[in-house]
Amino acid sequence: MQRVEIYTDGGCDPNPGAGGYGVVLIHPKKRAEISGGFRLTTNNRMEIFAALKGLELLKEPCGVTLYSDSQYLVRAIAEGWAEAWKKKDWWRTNKERASNVDLWTRLLTLCETHEVEFRWVRGHAGNPKNERCDQLSMAALRGTDLPADDGYENKTEDTGGRPPLTEAGQPCWECATPVVRQEPRKRKVHAGYYYEYYLRCPNCQANYTVEEAKRSVELSPPLL
Repeated sequence: MQRVEIYTDGGCDPNPGAGGYGVVLIHPKKRAEISGGFRLTTNNRMEIFAALKGLELLKEPCGVTLYSDSQYLVRAIAEGWAEAWKKKDWWRTNKERASNVDLWTRLLTLCETHEVEFRWVRGHAGNPKNERCDQLSMAALRGTDLPADDGYENKTEDTGGRPPLTEAGQPCWECATPVVRQEPRKRKVHAGYYYEYYLRCPNCQANYTVEEAKRSVELSPPLL
C-alpha cells in the first residue's frame, strides 16, 4: 500500500460567505495541488470539503496521513464524533441534528477505502505545505462566477428546517445568543454583488449573510 501525505485547508470571507479550499498531495511519484471555491458556504464545510477532495485524488487504496489546521475536522474523525453521529441517524443530541451531513457521509466513505490518520497542525505557524493550502483556498474564494454549494444553500437537514436569519435580535443557530447587525469594514465584491451588512453573533462570532442586504454592482468590462 502506497503511503501519501495530504495537506488541506479551507476558509470563507466572511463566514458564511464566499469560500475556498486548497489541497497539497505528496505521493511517492508526484506532487499535486488542487483548489476550488463556492459563492456561499462556511469555514467548516470548506475544511471538510478539502479533505474529501484530497482523498478523491487517490486512484487506489492508500495509507494516508492527512494534515489540517481544523480541530473540528480532525477531532470529528480521530475521536469518532462523525461515526457516532452517523450511527444515531445524524443526530448529535436528542434535539440537535449534526451539521454538514452531506460532506461527512462522503468523507467517511473515503475513510473506509483508505487507511487515513488525521493530524492537526497549527495554522499560520510557518508550515510550508499548510501555508500553501491557505494560499490556494484564499485565491479560490476570490474567484468570479463561483458555483453554488448546494449542500449549504439548501441545508434544510442541517438547520432542522429553520428559516434563515434576517434581522438583528434573532437567536444565533450555534449558541442562541441574539445576533447584531454589522457592516463590513471593507466592501468585498463577489461575482457582481456584495453585502451591505451581515448579522454577527457577539458570543460565538458566527456570521450570517442576509439576502436582503445583497447589492448588485456593474463589473468593468475586461481590457482588450
